[in-house]
Amino acid sequence: MKIILRADVENLGHLGDVVTVKDGYGRNYLLPQNLAMPASPANLKVFELERKKLQAKMDALRTSAADMAARLEGYVVRIEMRVGENDKLYGSVTNTLICESLQAAGMEIDRRRILLDTPIRTLGKHLVRVRLHADVMATLTVMVAPEGHHAEPKAEAQPDADADQARQLESA
Repeated sequence: MKIILRADVENLGHLGDVVTVKDGYGRNYLLPQNLAMPASPANLKVFELERKKLQAKMDALRTSAADMAARLEGYVVRIEMRVGENDKLYGSVTNTLICESLQAAGMEIDRRRILLDTPIRTLGKHLVRVRLHADVMATLTVMVAPEGHHAEPKAEAQPDADADQARQLESA
């Protein structure tokens, strides 16, 4: 089945591309979601008339995704989890937990946009990718800490210890 894409579709094409897909994929997903229209001479003319409108809409989505990516880049999400012996987590950190933490901070991101290969099962810092748009990716840091530890004594004490060592070396 030949179709005209009305939006960027991941692993298929961009707005305005005429592509061939399997009949079921086109009929059951692309057409009902309004992501494509059947390729015919009449539809090509209709598409050319509305191309500018669709392109402006796609550009607005891409711009808002880029703005959100700029906000997320370098952002640290702190999630406290219950731990047992040897700092072993009870449960794991999933994209749903990360999404809830981001929503609590005022950032609206769909949990399906948070890309985790496997759930996080260890304490510490983890880099997590977020696909905000087909062309826009962001990386944020998820800090998994034991429940009840509001400060990181090691992280705060480390720079001071380095400064003390530097002073000792200067005075020697």
